[in-house]
Amino acid sequence: MPHVNKLRTALPGGPGGDTAPLPSARLRTALTVFFALDGFLFAGWVVRIPAIKQQTGATASTLGLALLGVSAGAVITMTLTGRLCRRYGSHAVTVVCAVLLSLSIALPAQMGSVLTLGLVLLLFGAAYGGLNVAMNSAAVDIVAALRRPVMPSFHAAFSFGGMAGAGLGGLAAGSLSPMVHLFALTGIGLLVTAATAPVLLRGPAAAPSVEQRAGATPEAPSGMSVRARRIVILFGVIALCTAYGEGALAEWGALHLSQDLGADPGLAAAGYSLFALTMGIGRLTGTALLERFGQTRTLVTGGVTAAAGMLLGALAPAVWLALLGFAVTGLGLANIFPVAVGRAGALAGPSGVAAASTLGYGGMLLGPPVIGFLADWSSLPVALTTVTLLAATAAALGWTARNATNT
Repeated sequence: MPHVNKLRTALPGGPGGDTAPLPSARLRTALTVFFALDGFLFAGWVVRIPAIKQQTGATASTLGLALLGVSAGAVITMTLTGRLCRRYGSHAVTVVCAVLLSLSIALPAQMGSVLTLGLVLLLFGAAYGGLNVAMNSAAVDIVAALRRPVMPSFHAAFSFGGMAGAGLGGLAAGSLSPMVHLFALTGIGLLVTAATAPVLLRGPAAAPSVEQRAGATPEAPSGMSVRARRIVILFGVIALCTAYGEGALAEWGALHLSQDLGADPGLAAAGYSLFALTMGIGRLTGTALLERFGQTRTLVTGGVTAAAGMLLGALAPAVWLALLGFAVTGLGLANIFPVAVGRAGALAGPSGVAAASTLGYGGMLLGPPVIGFLADWSSLPVALTTVTLLAATAAALGWTARNATNT
């Protein structure tokens, strides 16, 4: 059986953590709800990007610059989240960031210029980045206690939340203004957080890992061996390559369907919903796939599948073919990111999780601005083919990492 997500946890009872109490079902469910909420809110924002682009009078390149605010806010916050989690606990940081994300999602619809849009997206990105790193840190603790590669199940919740957010956004696009829609998302986010936070906050704190007891931190990965650090970076780059595709489809998929293929707003929003659905289905089967086929075949097959799907999605001449491409891309990308982050955690504990997560989500958030600049330089369909290139790169790197073992 492959060493995927078999995270090392040094517990008071002895080496290897055999005495760790299993997390309660309620705690695991609560964390799953936060993953779903994250996807729901993010998708609700991205399906309204075409309307907000029109509202602010942005071009593809200036919209790309505004979206860079999401990237900058998230990456800056990600570098600090590990420290905050160590001081206050990943559960508390998850709750606070969920509140901030819920509040900040209403702001973009209030803006009338690209400059102000970019500024409020800094706050949105900061909350989004902090929430994702904190949730993944909490999820790694649960994976370690369960001693099964269940990380994909949390990410499946993110995908299904994204599917629901995109689906509702598509319905709202024809009847509600972005302002009303995003205000409603704020209310939903705050209500879900208020209902779920008590369970998460009462959850037991994770036992310190080997790296934490030795003084290593996510911000200072020098506690890893040189070999472990190199492998963590390798998995972080794999996560970056695949998250780039998630970000590209999230923030440019609807615009591609409406602008290049003439889809109406509801059908354009359904593109991301379909992508999120197939990704969620793929992640629900992730644990079984990893246990049966192992890390290398899961990574390589997923990367090749996503590359082929996105090539079809970007260059197809008809909406239904593009939607088919989006669906195949979702299946291909489904398990690569959670496997990469979980594997980094298996190698280097919380330090590895923080490093790989930051690289990975950096790809998700930096991808959309890059797509915007390339779209102005060439065309949006051509710009989206970069997703194919990076998915193929992830497959190649997954094959390179086939001999990675715990150090």
